[in-house]
Amino acid sequence: MSSDMKISPDGTVTGGTAGSVTLADVLDVIGTILGIEDRVGTFDADTPLFGALPELDSLAVLELLTTLEDRFGITVDDDDLTGGLLETAGSLHAYVRDRAR
Repeated sequence: MSSDMKISPDGTVTGGTAGSVTLADVLDVIGTILGIEDRVGTFDADTPLFGALPELDSLAVLELLTTLEDRFGITVDDDDLTGGLLETAGSLHAYVRDRAR
């Protein structure tokens, strides 16, 4: 996270510059929500998510997206859930980064 970014008490990130959400930031949320902190360090942008991680079931998807919304101050629209949003770690990162601008 850039040094000018601040995390509010509710976990929302404020400040910073456009595109300041890194893949590592998104992977941190994925690891925490899915309880796979020990494995997420090996993930990269091409790591498949939904359908490839047994921990990422429909309930975990809701928790993951809600946490990303809260942490990065974004809103995930229902229409965005199609089209590969959760296909890879990279596709999810790009989505979050673009909306956190």
